[in-house]
Amino acid sequence: MSTGKIQFAEWNGTFVLKFIGEIRLTLCSALDATIEKIFSALNFSSIVIDLTETRSIDSTTLGLLAKLSILSRQKVGLLPTLVTTHPDVTRLLNSMGFDQVFNIVDQPLPRPEALSDLPTQDQSEEVVKAKVIEAHQILMSLNESNREAFRDLVSALERT
Repeated sequence: MSTGKIQFAEWNGTFVLKFIGEIRLTLCSALDATIEKIFSALNFSSIVIDLTETRSIDSTTLGLLAKLSILSRQKVGLLPTLVTTHPDVTRLLNSMGFDQVFNIVDQPLPRPEALSDLPTQDQSEEVVKAKVIEAHQILMSLNESNREAFRDLVSALERT
């Protein structure tokens, strides 16, 4: 069971996601649904992902964050901002090539009290597997190192 949560808020077209604790696969369906909600909004102006309270983050979640960045560039022409104050998390983000697809900053966000938890989402095993594959394919598209790191996992998942 995951010991993490994702919170969400919107202020005047700025969408904020705050990741707290250990962010794992179990939170990805809710995250993916929220990404869709963000890009269906009419008053969209920016996205901020706050990782200042994140202890760990899995590769499926990283893939969904990469998806969020790609959609943001395609739909509104801007890079989302990632806020991280932990050297280990920052190092992981940079190793995945996130410095190319996000604005990464180390200043915490104001007004976290306005955030509310994302609702849980029950998904079939097949839907979850498809999301995991998609997330890792997106990571693989960011750079050669990611392509090598996740090729076997994606191939194995596609065979099952």
